[in-house]
Amino acid sequence: MAKPPRKPRRRDAVPAPTSGDGPDELVSTSATSEGLLLPGGNVDPEALRRAVESAQQSPSCETADEETDAVMPRVTFSLRRDLNKRLDRYLTDRITFMSRTQLQRLIDEGGVTVNQRIPKASTLLRAGDVVEVVVPPPPSPHTQPEDIPLDVLYEDDDMVVLNKPPGIIVHPARSHLKGTLINALAFHFRHRSPSGGSLSTVGGDFARPGVVHRLDRHTSGVIVFAKRDEAHWKLGHQFEHRRVDKRYLALVEGLVEPDADVIDLPIGPHPSREKGYREKYVVRHDELGKNAVTIVRVRERYRTIRPDDPIASGAPGIVPAHGAHPAAPAPPAPPVGPHWDGGGDGHNSATRRVRPLSAPGASAGYSLVELELKTGRTHQIRVHLSHLGWPIVGDDMYGGKPYADESGATIIDRQALHACMLGIRHPISGEPLVFSAPLRGDMAALVRDLRRRFHVERIPTPGTSVDLSQALPT
Repeated sequence: MAKPPRKPRRRDAVPAPTSGDGPDELVSTSATSEGLLLPGGNVDPEALRRAVESAQQSPSCETADEETDAVMPRVTFSLRRDLNKRLDRYLTDRITFMSRTQLQRLIDEGGVTVNQRIPKASTLLRAGDVVEVVVPPPPSPHTQPEDIPLDVLYEDDDMVVLNKPPGIIVHPARSHLKGTLINALAFHFRHRSPSGGSLSTVGGDFARPGVVHRLDRHTSGVIVFAKRDEAHWKLGHQFEHRRVDKRYLALVEGLVEPDADVIDLPIGPHPSREKGYREKYVVRHDELGKNAVTIVRVRERYRTIRPDDPIASGAPGIVPAHGAHPAAPAPPAPPVGPHWDGGGDGHNSATRRVRPLSAPGASAGYSLVELELKTGRTHQIRVHLSHLGWPIVGDDMYGGKPYADESGATIIDRQALHACMLGIRHPISGEPLVFSAPLRGDMAALVRDLRRRFHVERIPTPGTSVDLSQALPT
């Protein structure tokens, strides 16, 4: 079959050379990118930041967050020869303050065009191609201290460990330059820390000084920051090579079975780039899916008693594990229908493992699960549990619903996910350390209400590490 003719390039769009030309391309200096380029053609982050701040103060910009052409400068590159290089890799060389993952997302969201057409991250660049990029401003590397309360679990000259509250992000980002843990730590080191110091300089160029790992904005629990560069690299090495023990507690909808399971399903970005889907991730079995492994162990099940149940007349209480009342009938196999599971046609694969909560005969209730991460993909726990039919309570992005008490008052409306324990080795001494953060606030209230309203089945699942008597104090 003959190949379709290649669409013509707009050679008339090639700009005149500038002093910033690299060996492989001409770099335009249009009105929106004047002064934004360093010698050699790389984008200057400081000049970009100043340009954005100036545009935001312009009367033509209605809000400080408005992402219009007036606020988001454009930079254009025109290639002189075939590079045999992917678009995302090329942009990583030119926009050095953005990671390859960030640039891939920018491409997916339509922030990059090649010859005035929307490309893929894998598009190979050829001679004559004109690449136009709407470049988002980098966060400022200068952290403004803010007096935000912190729950410090441990601190010495090399690192600090916090119990992160829900609702706060870890480090400044494009739309959140203040009110982060980084801002809070800058104030803490200056005014409250017994050992003083500051965060490591690693990651400082990306406004992420000291950030070894991250938690989602609405996920609470143990998180560690490095205060010295040597400690940062050594801690990062432990996370990279999976030499840390990370345990989470989550409250999910449905009765999780079996008692222990290994979820080994690759995760990648949602295929839709429509608003509301861009931040989501899904299980997918193509080249964009990355290996992700989560071990699930059930700690407690909260069972809704049916009228015909033998123990329906009793008050809520503890049900011995694997005893007392008959098991609920297994839900039927899910129907085949539109659902992204990595298949090329977007339909259910023959082997997909989804347990719909609304299936006839399925037993209603909730489960408290302990989760052990073997990889650290974005939204990994939330995607894996939702994919199997057990969305986390309150996680509206992945199908979870808020939880209300008997009076209708909402107890929790954010994902009920808590990083309960972190086991690492001290980056300098090598001493094994285990940090635990008990549940507090809305998640603790949720567990108390479930234990009060439901029959509780406690499961002695092997391999668990979290001490529930400490994590859930009465």
